[in-house]
Amino acid sequence: MQNKPVRGFTLIELLIVMVILGLLASLVGPAMFGKVDSSKEKTAQAQMQLIATALDTFRLDNGQYPARLEELRTSNLPTWDGPYFPKEIPADPWGQPYEYSVNTDSNSFKLLSKGKNGTQEEGENSDDIVF
Repeated sequence: MQNKPVRGFTLIELLIVMVILGLLASLVGPAMFGKVDSSKEKTAQAQMQLIATALDTFRLDNGQYPARLEELRTSNLPTWDGPYFPKEIPADPWGQPYEYSVNTDSNSFKLLSKGKNGTQEEGENSDDIVF
């Protein structure tokens, strides 16, 4: 019985395959990671819309917006008919709490997510999401 030599890949062949894989990753990677940021922004907008609906329902029952978002879950107001939000108020997709403020003069509110950088900024380059 004669053993045939086992032929494997040469170092040059392995290097060529690695270069091709690196080129493919450099072309596809940025496009895929760009989608992650836009999907987080859309998630934040959807969550803010749900919170805004709960806030509007609270106002219809109580005549005013709550002072804090937690009042959507529990409150001592006599006309409170909640909970107005089915579970705990979620954090934004970047793990930060939504900032909520109410303007009692105009009976309006503002919801804010500071975006991926976690800081509130002004201007065109801001990644804040405001509802």
